[in-house]
Amino acid sequence: MKVALVTGAAQGIGRRTAEVLAHRGFSLALNDLRSPAKTAAQAKNHGVDVIDVLGDVSDESAVARMADTVMTHYGRIDVLVNNAGISSITPAEEMTAAEWRRVMDINLLGPFLCCRAFGRIMLRQRSGSIINVASVAGLLGVADRAAYNASKHGLIGLTRTLAAEWGGRGVRCNAVCPGTVDTPSLQGRINAQPDPVQARKDFVARQPMGRLGTVEDITGILVFLASDESLFATGNAYSIDGGMTI
Repeated sequence: MKVALVTGAAQGIGRRTAEVLAHRGFSLALNDLRSPAKTAAQAKNHGVDVIDVLGDVSDESAVARMADTVMTHYGRIDVLVNNAGISSITPAEEMTAAEWRRVMDINLLGPFLCCRAFGRIMLRQRSGSIINVASVAGLLGVADRAAYNASKHGLIGLTRTLAAEWGGRGVRCNAVCPGTVDTPSLQGRINAQPDPVQARKDFVARQPMGRLGTVEDITGILVFLASDESLFATGNAYSIDGGMTI
């Protein structure tokens, strides 16, 4: 039995990743701020064991409780998918320190705390795969996203550092950098625009492949990195972006 923890599992990329891992036979620990009941129900259709480990990934004590729960129930952890994150679209000169800290706490501190807690277990096992969901914003400069971009650049840096530290001890660490993916979060941003129809067209027009990404476009590389087919892959930042970074 292999065990995977997916953070931000209630919707979007996290939800679909959990479902596909369940299809591959992984037992699951699902994290979010609210119960990912729909994700759990879909995963259980594949006959795997599923538990909730709810909590704020930027809360050190909450992450410690998550690790304790996983070890009590499963006794091991094989894959950590750090998917939980928030967006922020604010001109740099208008951004408050509080907003900056909130983005950094969830998008960078949270993954670090999870990597530390579950990485310790993986190091004792001398095996494990950590997958950090970053963004093309971690590879590029995008206007009005100072905190978000900085957090994702930092997450890629953390990924490479842990790969260098832990690679010889059996633990792999990679990042996946999605482009513009059609998730509930993106739809919310589109709906908040004065002309949502035109806003969606504008998003699509910026894509070299002529369409937005789907969660299925992203989960393929995530499942590959969770599998034994990627045992020699570590320290990478994989762009799955429809050509945005070319």
